[in-house]
Amino acid sequence: MTLGIKKYAGAWSAVVDVLAANGVDTCFGLPGDDLELLGALDAAGLDLVPCRDQRNAMYMATGYALQSGRLAVCVLGKGPAVTHAATGLLEARESGAPVLVLAAGAPERSRGSGGFQELDQVAVTAPLVRWAHRVGHPDRVVPATVTALTRAMGPPSGPVYLEIPDDVRTSEVVAGPLPTRPETLVLESVPLTPGPALAALRASRRPVVLVGGGMRHRNDDGVVERFAERLGAALFTTASGRGTVDEHHPLFCGVAGLYAPAAARELWSSCDLVVSLAGRLEETVVEGGTPWPPVTVVQVNIDPAGLSAEFPGPRVLGDARHALLGWSRALDEDHTAEHTDATDAWTNRIAVARKAMSVDAEAELVRAATLPEIRIPELLAALDATAGRHHVLVQENGLQDMWSYCFPFHVGGGSIVPSEQTPLGFGAAAAIGVKRAAPDHEVTAFIGDGAFLAARTDIAVAAPAHGGVLYVVLCNGGYGWLDAQRARLGLDAERYPFTRPGAPPPVVDGADLHYRVLRDKAALTDDVLAARRFCSQGGTAVLMVPVAPDDIPPCIGDAEVVPQ
Repeated sequence: MTLGIKKYAGAWSAVVDVLAANGVDTCFGLPGDDLELLGALDAAGLDLVPCRDQRNAMYMATGYALQSGRLAVCVLGKGPAVTHAATGLLEARESGAPVLVLAAGAPERSRGSGGFQELDQVAVTAPLVRWAHRVGHPDRVVPATVTALTRAMGPPSGPVYLEIPDDVRTSEVVAGPLPTRPETLVLESVPLTPGPALAALRASRRPVVLVGGGMRHRNDDGVVERFAERLGAALFTTASGRGTVDEHHPLFCGVAGLYAPAAARELWSSCDLVVSLAGRLEETVVEGGTPWPPVTVVQVNIDPAGLSAEFPGPRVLGDARHALLGWSRALDEDHTAEHTDATDAWTNRIAVARKAMSVDAEAELVRAATLPEIRIPELLAALDATAGRHHVLVQENGLQDMWSYCFPFHVGGGSIVPSEQTPLGFGAAAAIGVKRAAPDHEVTAFIGDGAFLAARTDIAVAAPAHGGVLYVVLCNGGYGWLDAQRARLGLDAERYPFTRPGAPPPVVDGADLHYRVLRDKAALTDDVLAARRFCSQGGTAVLMVPVAPDDIPPCIGDAEVVPQ
């Protein structure tokens, strides 16, 4: 054999060799009828987290990618397996998660014959991914796999789809030395040419910095917090940007828009500049209890699609981290007494707003203590109080689990949330991928019972070999958000039973599962601690918490999107 030339008996062996050469060690999925892929994974020492539902497989892979910043791999069959995974692909795209989807496909020679599970899968997936490709010849297997890895990692990052047809899958593949992903040129200090963005920063006296999900894994050394300090800015995040910055920082004011408490909304409405970093200014960010302020908005995004044309102000196409470093360097040369006085006045207002938010949260806990049932703020307080130093909260986006979006009810640690697409069951399944990416972290999934049921089978299957996740399930008997909208419109609850108040929570059992229904306030902290201990030993804990229909976050009520 020529030096550097490799021969593979089938395409999956070649694909897996490329994955291993690029540092991939874990895959998620439900393979098709052919299981040669499993043999290739075993031979290369890669692990597969087997799933029962292709959507959940995609959610797990997305959670893994968001938590780790590394490439995640999801393997599928063909035809309905691909369409079933489409919701997960949509979520991965909106989250900017680097996920490589490997799918089987009908053989090239029978295309158009209406064969078993034949589908134009590239046409189905192309609108949902950064790149969709069907490999048409064995010689193209390795180059196509490398291209897929490169496009998934970006920038910008996002999911890609690679299909291996059955006739290519079974063919011999001959490849030269395996190429790897391109090196990234790291620019840590970039002098910036004076322009409208820098001018807006220099002129501002009441700025707000809004951090989006694109800053995840771009703020290891606190460049965002240092920039906010230098600018004297209130620090907010989008929902998907949460976990990117230090939530104990004295400038942090929580999630913007729909999820902002009253004091934060008042602060937001009086700013004179918004600096949006690596995020999309979508509906939940710009709408809610307080209208978006009519001020200049400086947007920075490496993805042109993330730059909105709906707001006045400079738009910067580039890496937000590099922009912050360059702007900070320029602002260091601008120190004046007048600017310092204005900055101090604004930071004092930020401190007052933060204090008001803390007082309101304490008052809510006092009120909750007077009520007989466990209230969600009490539950979040117990989770925060019992959490270890390294922990991640994985969330859904239903009506009552939105409490966990509301600062300061959940503070600190990491956070993984669904994008603005908010597919049901994302957090429940993604938590398994998050735990795989961060085995030394406590991982808590804070979800509703509808989401839990959507992922229940995969949770049970994953528990013996891939446990360690604590599931805290808010039980209202169904879909609280839809039921709230039904009530707002005065529709009949019996005709449209989106929830079943009083319905027993779904039972789960098994030697690897710790299952409890929590009803006793006095035992709440002890129950949570017992569940955390079980998870620390590799088990999966499920705490079911019956919740009252009126237990909704004040910010959601203030936004008048549910009846009061």
